[in-house]
Amino acid sequence: MKPKLTMIAASLTLMSLVIASPASRADSSSLPAVKMQGGVSYVTGGIGEDEAAAFKSAAATYPLELLFAQQTPPKDSYIADVRIVIRDRSGNPVLNTTAEGPFLLAKLPAGTYQIEADYGGVQKRQAVEIHPGTHRRAVFVWASSDTGKKAILSSAR
Repeated sequence: MKPKLTMIAASLTLMSLVIASPASRADSSSLPAVKMQGGVSYVTGGIGEDEAAAFKSAAATYPLELLFAQQTPPKDSYIADVRIVIRDRSGNPVLNTTAEGPFLLAKLPAGTYQIEADYGGVQKRQAVEIHPGTHRRAVFVWASSDTGKKAILSSAR
């Protein structure tokens, strides 16, 4: 009976080390600080491999995930400094900010929203519908010829 208990204890110890490992903690600690605007909490960034991984890991906990990229053959590249306005069904802005990296995660209440994203003077729009307990992802991609701006961040694919 003792060998079984020892094996179980060793397994539990190993599992706790894996769960508490620096790699698993890095995901949440690598995110920038959460910001508030009106009733919307959001976080933006994702520059560098660790921070991008943290955003990808945290995305499912936010109702809305936005991703920004520019076509730069042979692979798309992440971009930052994208001006974002999210409007509710009535056209009222609920979030007005500039993305500090290729990701923006927002906690929005259920509803229908229009997202306006402006990069280098070229505006793109997408409508999203947020349902309770769900996650929506909207991707905005600009052609390199759209803006004349060169993407300076890491590869998106």
